[in-house]
Amino acid sequence: MRVFLTGATGFIGSHIVPELLARGHEVLGLTRSDDGARRLEAAGVDVHRGDLERPETLASGAAAADAVIHCAFDHNFATFLDNTKKDERVIAAMGEALAGTEKPILITSGVGTGTPLNGGEAMEDVLNPRHANPRIATELAGAALIARRIDVRTIRLPQVHDTTRAGLITPLIAEARRAGAIAYVGEGNTRWAAAHVSDVARLYVLALENGEPGARYNASVEEGVSARAIAEAIGEGSGLPVRSVDGGEVERYFGWMAPFAALDMAASSAWTRARLAWEPCGPDLLTDLAAMDYSAFV
Repeated sequence: MRVFLTGATGFIGSHIVPELLARGHEVLGLTRSDDGARRLEAAGVDVHRGDLERPETLASGAAAADAVIHCAFDHNFATFLDNTKKDERVIAAMGEALAGTEKPILITSGVGTGTPLNGGEAMEDVLNPRHANPRIATELAGAALIARRIDVRTIRLPQVHDTTRAGLITPLIAEARRAGAIAYVGEGNTRWAAAHVSDVARLYVLALENGEPGARYNASVEEGVSARAIAEAIGEGSGLPVRSVDGGEVERYFGWMAPFAALDMAASSAWTRARLAWEPCGPDLLTDLAAMDYSAFV
């Protein structure tokens, strides 16, 4: 297939590229810069110019391909809510280009949107529109396309990591540097699901090749790593003191991330593994946190 890949030069997208090429697919990669174009060309990827601010440029990329993997997202958390609305517009524009075809589009969400209303691990058959993560907008945009009989498949991401980045944990480290300590709330029992970036990239390709229209896939390898274990690993690697905080102290230590501090974002991937024969083999989160170069976060 000729696959239009948004976010092709990003953290996850740059790992999806070699997975697609190794399995005989052609890749049309989105970029907005000359540097990005050079990197894509060097990787054997055809270049498509465009950006998230101009949804029509992504729509034309979708129209020029046999399938779409959409993993681009504006990660400026200062404007997070606006960025989820931007994602809605982009998904709608690409969906319009795919209407009336059988071309699949894989969109990217977070595992938290599958958390049941009464709590517990996120599940693939659950869509919780009341979840605190504004990125629920992505899945609602996907649902609108599904209602139009467009082949939408959703990849729900946990904390995706290697030794350079780790999802929301990366900005958490930056906030800890600012505050002078790495913190967890209360006893630190809340959990965040996690997966190595290589395993996540492989899942996207499996969902492209063998996925089902309308399905949601949880990309969680570890169902839940405790906040305390994460904080202690960061403290060990960075030399920062580790503290339990409550109440008014949460905002001081977590900054803009305070709303995420006490969220339990554990997620099962049993259904995903069974349906796609996904067999993760990458390092676990704490192993990568132990090997991370924390001087990069100064």
